[in-house]
Amino acid sequence: MQIKELLKLTPSEQEVTVKGWVRTKRGQVAVTFIAINDGSTIHNIQAVAEGGAIDEETLKLVSTGACVAVTGKLIASMGSGQAVELKAEKIVIYGTADESFPMQPKKHSLEFLREKAHLRFRTNTFGAIFRIRHTLAFAVHKYFNDNGFFNLHTPIITASDAEGAGEMFHVTNFDMEKPPKGDDGNIDYSQDFFGRKTSLTVSGQLEGELGALALSKIYTFGPTFRAENSNTTRHLAEFWMIEPEVAFYELEDNMNLAEDFVQYVIKYALENCADDLTFLEKRLLEEEKSKPQNERSDLSLTEKLKFVVENQFQRLTYTEAIEILVRSKPHKEKKFQYNVAWGIDLQSEHERYLVEKHFKKPVILTNYPKDIKAFYMKLDEDNKTVRAMDVLFPGIGEIIGGSQREDDYEKLLARTKEVGIDPENIWWYLETRKFGSAPHAGFGLGFERLVLFVTGMTNIRDVIPFPRTPKSAEF
Repeated sequence: MQIKELLKLTPSEQEVTVKGWVRTKRGQVAVTFIAINDGSTIHNIQAVAEGGAIDEETLKLVSTGACVAVTGKLIASMGSGQAVELKAEKIVIYGTADESFPMQPKKHSLEFLREKAHLRFRTNTFGAIFRIRHTLAFAVHKYFNDNGFFNLHTPIITASDAEGAGEMFHVTNFDMEKPPKGDDGNIDYSQDFFGRKTSLTVSGQLEGELGALALSKIYTFGPTFRAENSNTTRHLAEFWMIEPEVAFYELEDNMNLAEDFVQYVIKYALENCADDLTFLEKRLLEEEKSKPQNERSDLSLTEKLKFVVENQFQRLTYTEAIEILVRSKPHKEKKFQYNVAWGIDLQSEHERYLVEKHFKKPVILTNYPKDIKAFYMKLDEDNKTVRAMDVLFPGIGEIIGGSQREDDYEKLLARTKEVGIDPENIWWYLETRKFGSAPHAGFGLGFERLVLFVTGMTNIRDVIPFPRTPKSAEF
């Protein structure tokens, strides 16, 4: 039985066996206290080995990091902090761990733990993070399933660049020392495995649209890749994306879906990860004590999550947002690092001002200038803006980006050429606008951004098991 379930039992000296890893061992010959954790909960169970109950040679092998099975009687705890404990009668050592085990019971920096990614799961912090990550992933699938969506597995290897950014990892089986070349001296990709130049996907959206234009409501939830040489706390080279796509949805429907979805999954985490969130909230408070007062969060972690769940999102256009920012005190006093003017791609500082200072609630911005958005977004009647939407959260800025898609063939073809994409490369995507085109919309949510927000962590490398970043693929 897992520790999570054992801790719920009423103790009556029933015999149980606990299997897990030793967090701490303390005590003298007369009595030894062993804290054991199996990863099922933030809480340890304490095993008490009274003198003579366990032979000394076995007890010597019980050290921090060792893997053990302890059999004994479940009794009411005499100490504070736990209702039950285990009176040990037998200990089996599955695996020892000597004093070189790096996860000793002391405070380790997050930087140090990133270098020990193979072992950091055994700390309270990362145990909590990855239990929450699982719960959020489960909530994503539950929400879409319960609302009539079909999960679509879109390709990881693709010949199209959905974003048009060009920052993609190439996929090839060529001998890189001597790739075949054509008469023009360039690499001849017609001889490659797929007969053309291919890459790891940056988005499943384009293929997702194809599914939506037959199944009506689909969502993707899979790995995506971006070869952006960025070492910031918000970027990864490999990350997971959630991308719903819905036929017959327009911009307003898309906003309603995004708001309802994100409130649902955060509420699900609040209801099902209370102990882990309480631990991470205390951790965050301790971390913030070392920061200047003006850099500390106004809200605790739980308050921040409830802030999103309990507030209706403020909706306004990009143009209205620019007007607010131009009139703002930080802009007038030149405290924004980046200038504000119509046509700019809003920076995180601008987005956070709107959410945290001006409206004091989550914000959905719409109708962005077409020049800063992707080719597939539906043009507004002014021909200057598109039916885009971004959802902005406190502490993080943009967490969701989406749009109503252009469903007019001629307009989409013109935009494709305008941004420099060869129509031949996405003929299949364009063709859906020729055969039974329909209004449709969707959005993308970076899953790690969501986990970052819910856990209160500040570096995205700490919310994915094995982060992939420039010059880093150790584990």
